[in-house]
Amino acid sequence: IDHPWSIAFLPNDVMLVTQTHGGVRVIRNGVLDPAPVAGLPEVKSIRRSGMLDIVLHPQFAENQFVYYTYYKPMPDDKGSLALGRGTWDGKALVGAKDLFVTEPDTGSISRIAFGRDGMLYMTTPGGADDKPQDGMSLSGKVLRLRDDGSVPSDNPFVGKAGYRPEIFTLGHRGTIGLA
Repeated sequence: IDHPWSIAFLPNDVMLVTQTHGGVRVIRNGVLDPAPVAGLPEVKSIRRSGMLDIVLHPQFAENQFVYYTYYKPMPDDKGSLALGRGTWDGKALVGAKDLFVTEPDTGSISRIAFGRDGMLYMTTPGGADDKPQDGMSLSGKVLRLRDDGSVPSDNPFVGKAGYRPEIFTLGHRGTIGLA
């Protein structure tokens, strides 16, 4: 496994492992499948970025949804953090698509987790500038989204001038962990 970043534990002793330089690998009963998981998007691989976090939907047993974040290639050699979802069929992510994409150069590292409220939380990295405190920037934030990527109406900044509605918390410099 090349540059592992995250692991999702599936039933029956199966693990999905992201590789920052692209792709997801599957481990079954402790044995690495030689073929990467099919159906994933192309990533922009730089430094610690590329294919990032991976989590299962809270009702994975019923819907087989797998969520992931990645650094998406954009025009002019830029990149954007993206949240995607696909359906696990045992070998591939079928119907994988982007649910949410940040503006270019928001940052290149992200974590995701489902909260007890059923919402999906996604981190974006900050930096040494003022973007983490800027309500119109998605840098240095924890975003709160529904499982389809839409914005919940009860997010704290919905309808407030000068703030993106996806923002749940702001002002973060480093968002490498989320639990």
